Amino acid sequence: MKTTQKLHEIGQSLWLDNITRGLLASGTLQGYIEELSITGLTSNPTIFDHAIKNSHDYDDATSQKMKEGKSGEALFFELAIEDLRQAADLFRPIHDRTDGVDGWVSLEVSPLLARNTAGTLAAAKALHARAERPNLFIKIPGTSQGLPAIEEAIFAGVPVNVTLLFSGAQYIAAAEAYLRGIERRIAAGLNPDVGSVASLFVSRWDVAVADRVPETLRNKLGIAIAGDAYNRYHALLDSPRWLRILNAGARSQRLLWASTGTKDPNASNILYVQALALPFTVNTMPESTLKALASHEEFGEATPAQANEVLAEFAKAGIDTDGVAAQLLEEGVASFAKSWNDLLDCIASKSQILKAA
Repeated sequence: MKTTQKLHEIGQSLWLDNITRGLLASGTLQGYIEELSITGLTSNPTIFDHAIKNSHDYDDATSQKMKEGKSGEALFFELAIEDLRQAADLFRPIHDRTDGVDGWVSLEVSPLLARNTAGTLAAAKALHARAERPNLFIKIPGTSQGLPAIEEAIFAGVPVNVTLLFSGAQYIAAAEAYLRGIERRIAAGLNPDVGSVASLFVSRWDVAVADRVPETLRNKLGIAIAGDAYNRYHALLDSPRWLRILNAGARSQRLLWASTGTKDPNASNILYVQALALPFTVNTMPESTLKALASHEEFGEATPAQANEVLAEFAKAGIDTDGVAAQLLEEGVASFAKSWNDLLDCIASKSQILKAA
């Protein structure tokens, strides 16, 4: 059994953190589904920026949309939705077979709306309606302004991938926003079966503290933070409040591990995959990590139970994890906004080149 399939045997879904028109047209994504057990994917502005900038795969479509008067953000979302519709259709058999548990793809609202509740909600509704695919998540950041948008989107029946979560406390806030949205649907007599995942970013923790901790604590904080979130996740899933919504026909929001590619060249290339191979979770990973995982014959046991002990060691080393979590969220918002602006610059530049040609 391939290690990629072993994750599914453990009870974890394996998603690809990438999408390009080339992956779709070449049949590579279909091959990953058939051979490497990929059952979903996620996207973000950086992924699309690189795909459009570093290939000619989007040139014809861009030229056509320019002739139709499209530009900037509107042009980008048309390109992205075309790709994600095709990917959603590839994953639709998995989505149907698992009754909506798996087989999802994700599209992000503009990161420039991260502090704009009303704008985020309006964009989430509009993008989901335009995509016309039941297995498409809209990504909304777990900022203080994003949380009410998450609740309202869920209440409106829009499936949500909550992004940019960095701690157990941030995860709980996102999960409670999801719960409130579902509880309101139940009270209104609406179908409470609205899909959602909560995406916790892992490896950025270890990059953030790499120069502030002794060697013995290197590459351990991200896993410990994830372990703490996993323990909170299980406690919440077992709570009377959550069991009540399940009894009414809702489904559980799953915890998703994001940013699971190893950043330290001296560490295992499947460090986070191995440590976080936990049931009823999702791991979305870049192609390099997926291929590295497929090349391994086996991997060891996951270690969430040690989270509290490891976090105590970091506290002794002077690491304020609450402060780092807030810092990572702010940096994540800024990074995503920069990627978005880079993407729009890329589209503008390519549009000028194609127009001149």
